[in-house]
Amino acid sequence: MSGATFCIALIPGYDTIGIWAPILLLIIRVAQGFSASGEYAGASAFLVEYAPANRRGLYAAVVPASTAAGLLLGSLLAGLLTTLLSSEAMQSWGWRLPFLLAAPMGLIGRYIRTKLEDTPVFRELAAEDQTIKAPVFGLFRNHWRLLLKAVGAVLLNAVGFYVILSYMPTYLSSELGLGATESFLATTIALLTYIGFIFLTGMLSDRYGRKKVLIAASISFIVLTVPAFALLGTGSFVVIVLVQILLGAMLTLNDGTLPSFLAEMFPTRVRYSGFAVSFNLSNALFGGTAPFMATLLIAATGNDLAPAWYLVAAAIISLIAVALSRETSKEPLTHG
Repeated sequence: MSGATFCIALIPGYDTIGIWAPILLLIIRVAQGFSASGEYAGASAFLVEYAPANRRGLYAAVVPASTAAGLLLGSLLAGLLTTLLSSEAMQSWGWRLPFLLAAPMGLIGRYIRTKLEDTPVFRELAAEDQTIKAPVFGLFRNHWRLLLKAVGAVLLNAVGFYVILSYMPTYLSSELGLGATESFLATTIALLTYIGFIFLTGMLSDRYGRKKVLIAASISFIVLTVPAFALLGTGSFVVIVLVQILLGAMLTLNDGTLPSFLAEMFPTRVRYSGFAVSFNLSNALFGGTAPFMATLLIAATGNDLAPAWYLVAAAIISLIAVALSRETSKEPLTHG
């Protein structure tokens, strides 16, 4: 993940290598995206397996909180560079600077990795000689029903995270005519709200169960997303900020619960693979393409509320998938 991010800074421009510049960027972005989703799954499974049984939701909430914190840091760094550098310098070489930071950060992550031990749950599985050499094949062969439910459950996270926290500045400035500074500030507030509420959501899922909180998240998006986007169109900055806070809080109901839900859904021998495959599929097919789909839907329909309806559709599918799943918060982690 760090290597792919670092390599983005090294890609020559279109004037130097022509069409190979966007092709290389696409290839590296694919590697970066799949690696990031794999990291998300591995970190979540690791924390859930280490956590006390009654705190798995809270421990796993660290993962989406750190993801949002990284997004916030990147956004702030981009804003700082835009302020300090001229437009010409930013377009020429300044944009490469944040990507270069991936190298030292990756080395730090690598060092931490070498000092970690496997979780007690995995060590117990290994001691019983129950590990499997090809967990992905075992996943598709023996747990494909769970995999389908997991892909559906992740859909709201995939679309919601990218639309609300990544695409929103573009939507506010390009579609609604809000200034770039105001768009950036409103989205920053949404990120802070997201980080602030995510741990509360993890605790709620520990107390009331994963399904109840995830169902509440889906229902809130089904009912409130379109009215919320309609309020964004008023142009009032105060209203936009309040709507961003609402959407950020709604998203935490899903994102703060999903890591523990997915990790508990699969048995230990395929937990990492089940989480990673389902998370990657939803994010690759629907998450990473969400900004593009939102822009395409607006162009095709002429309706600025099209992204909201896209979110509603994702929430409906996630609601069905979660409703068909079992509650796992009070169950011990199984080896399978």
